[in-house]
Amino acid sequence: MDQLNRKPLFNETGDIEVGKRRLINGNTTNLNDFNNIKYAWVSDWYRQAMNNFWIPEEINLTQDVKEYRGLEPAERTAYDKILSFLIFLDSIQTANLPNIGGYVTANEVNLCLTIHAFQEAVHSQSYGYMLDTICSPEERQQILYQWKDDPQLLARNRFIGDLYGEFQQSPDAFNLVKTMIANYILEGIYFYSGFMFFYNLGRHGKMPGSVQEIRYINRDENTHLWLFREMILELRKEEPGLFTEERQAVYRDMVKEGVEQEISWGRHVIGEQISGLTSGMVEDYVRYLGNLRSEGLGLGVLYPAHREEPASMTWVREYANANMMKTDFFEAKPSAYTKAGAVLDDL
Repeated sequence: MDQLNRKPLFNETGDIEVGKRRLINGNTTNLNDFNNIKYAWVSDWYRQAMNNFWIPEEINLTQDVKEYRGLEPAERTAYDKILSFLIFLDSIQTANLPNIGGYVTANEVNLCLTIHAFQEAVHSQSYGYMLDTICSPEERQQILYQWKDDPQLLARNRFIGDLYGEFQQSPDAFNLVKTMIANYILEGIYFYSGFMFFYNLGRHGKMPGSVQEIRYINRDENTHLWLFREMILELRKEEPGLFTEERQAVYRDMVKEGVEQEISWGRHVIGEQISGLTSGMVEDYVRYLGNLRSEGLGLGVLYPAHREEPASMTWVREYANANMMKTDFFEAKPSAYTKAGAVLDDL
């Protein structure tokens, strides 16, 4: 049940029949055939991801350069710590996605994972552009590696990093699902205190360039969340032995741990000193997100008292829409396609 075979690179005896294709342990030729796909959702995902293309340096950070020095001390500390957190996560994502792709035997899904990895690299470039523009070289270096010196930030990175490392050391099917759940937690929960903080700056008229960078990143992360949810749900159908009650309890505990870490991080980096945000607002919102993520995988409700979007946090959803287009944001199902280059939105 837990056997997991790494796909060969060249396989002349691979199956060409779409009906025989499997997400893992299939017999793939690795040929990218866009006219014959098994997983129908890939077509919409691929189109959305390609239309999302954007270039970080196209966003003007002139106002941010002036305003960064004038941020309140708590705001500037949070800005620095959250950037350090986000930079590390996107970097480890770029490095880990090929590890997952090495065992995915559905060529159309591997195409999606390749785009995903490219977009994570763009996100890292975006954060670097922000730091290069608004900080001195010494400040940039300190922010980049702050996670090595902040025990709470290091612990957060280690939670995901250790799960990824476990799969790298023991690549079986159960560890693959745990790695995919960890990815889902990272994309759908871990990022959100960071995004929330930047959107709060935006609604107070601060750091507009940084906010717009984050909005484009957020749009990409929505597609990544969508991708991994679909991959996990496909595995649930194809490999039911990986989703026994006992194992689903492990996955639920992982999501809950991600929620609790996000709440603890919010208290640490936001606390009660950021205008417009409180730790209580963060806690309500993140538990709401945890329910959405858990239910999205069929794992049930984690926090019965937090099933509705908190009224105090509806502005997050509005800021998260980089195109001001109609989207089912939390379910990450875009209902319109707009090229990033066509966006005319300077907040």
